[in-house]
This record gives sequence, C-alpha cells and structure tokens, in this order.
Amino acid sequence: MTDPVTSIRQGTVNRKTGETDIQLDLVLDGKGDYKIDSGVPFLDHMLTLFAVHGFFNIIVEADGDTEVDDHHTVEDIGICLGQAFAKSLGDKKGIKRYGSCYMPMDETLVRVVVDLSNRPYIHYELDPGDQKIGSFDTCLAKEFVRAFALHAGVTLHVDMLHGENAHHIIEALFKALGRAMNEATQTIGIGVMSSKGCL
Repeated sequence: MTDPVTSIRQGTVNRKTGETDIQLDLVLDGKGDYKIDSGVPFLDHMLTLFAVHGFFNIIVEADGDTEVDDHHTVEDIGICLGQAFAKSLGDKKGIKRYGSCYMPMDETLVRVVVDLSNRPYIHYELDPGDQKIGSFDTCLAKEFVRAFALHAGVTLHVDMLHGENAHHIIEALFKALGRAMNEATQTIGIGVMSSKGCL
C-alpha cells in the first residue's frame, strides 16, 4: 500500500495455514536488498535473483511442512509475493503497466512478458524437465509463478525459446520475471494506463 506521507510503495503479507507460516515484506522502489529464509534453499536462490534483478527489497521468513515436500511452501510464498505486489501498487495509477524481458543464461533463452491488468492469466511454455535441482522439484517453478500471477492480478506469459540445463532455465525465468515486473511497476504518469480509466 502506498504510504501518503513517505510515498514508499510497499506491501506486507502474513499467511498462516495448517501447512505454512509466512511473513513477506516487499518494497517496490528498492535497491535489490534481500533477506530470505524460505526453508527451500533453491527457492531462496531464485527469490534472491528476483530481488536483485528487479531492484526490489524483499524479506521472507517461512516455516512450512517441507518434511512432506516443498510444494506448499513454494506455492504459498508465490501467493504472498503476489499479494504484496497488489498491496504495494494499490489502484495502479501512474504505472507503466507492461513489462518484458528476454533473459539469456548460457545456452538458455527465456522470455517473460507481463501486464499488470488485474486480470490474472498465465501462459507457461517452459520445460526444465521433470527432475530435481538439489531437493527442488522443477515442476514447482510453474506452481510458484501461477500463484504469483493469480494473486498479483498479472497477465503473465512465459516462453522458453531454447534451453537444456534445468538450473539455467529456472534461473532465467526468475531473473526475467524480476526485470519485467520492475519495468511494469515504474511510475510514468498520474493516471491509470487504460482507456477504461481503471484496471
């Protein structure tokens, strides 16, 4: 939510369920500072990349049922991050709205395009293979971005143009998502970027 005194665009979300207990703090106009302890080491790495390449300040503290698997924690952090973006953007007045990024990572090239339309939708054509990176199931990358898009109100298109290494593919996804969201959330005016007058 935008603070009328300091004009800091920020959002804080607390989510506690029978499966996870998460606190997430987001500052949109940051420096890429982060403090992330999700209980899922690979997700910590990906969220760090998202923060650094998006210039977002992010704090995540999560306790989840990772003894079962990482699914609930990964999905719920996606929910919380999406909600934090929605809170920090408010009525979306003045933002650019659209953002895109082509992200190379060695042999990999991933494209991410976003529209902060308040109409959640995800097109996901990214195939890292059904495998593990450390203890992380690669299929959870899709669960994360789907939860994020739904709760942030983002139309999100993800395409892998080419790639082989699963780590590179998912890393390119998170870097590109950070940069695309940074572009879309930039302030360029005082009105809503829509002929309808609202998003």
